[in-house]
Amino acid sequence: MKIDKSLLTGSTGMLILRLLDEKAMYGYEMIETLEKRSDNTFSLKAGTLYPLLHSLEQSGYVTSSESEAENGRIRKYYTITEDGKNVLSQKRAEWEVFSGAVNKVLEGLK
Repeated sequence: MKIDKSLLTGSTGMLILRLLDEKAMYGYEMIETLEKRSDNTFSLKAGTLYPLLHSLEQSGYVTSSESEAENGRIRKYYTITEDGKNVLSQKRAEWEVFSGAVNKVLEGLK
């Protein structure tokens, strides 16, 4: 089923921070991991991801550094900061309340 992209808009940052909470990643790795874990429900384009990463970096939630990969290419890796971990924790709590409320409405009276 194709998902309306407006449903993803507010949660994309939280999803990226969650991936980076596990390990440092480069952009394409984030795109692939997000697609795989969501069974292809979340498919970000580079034109969406990189402005988001730039915004997260400006906010102090992630940092970036360049490193040479095994194939000799220079890749920019992103790492979550302590502030980013705090924001992720807050966003997860908000999501739990929000999704729980939506599910209660969708389920209706029983």
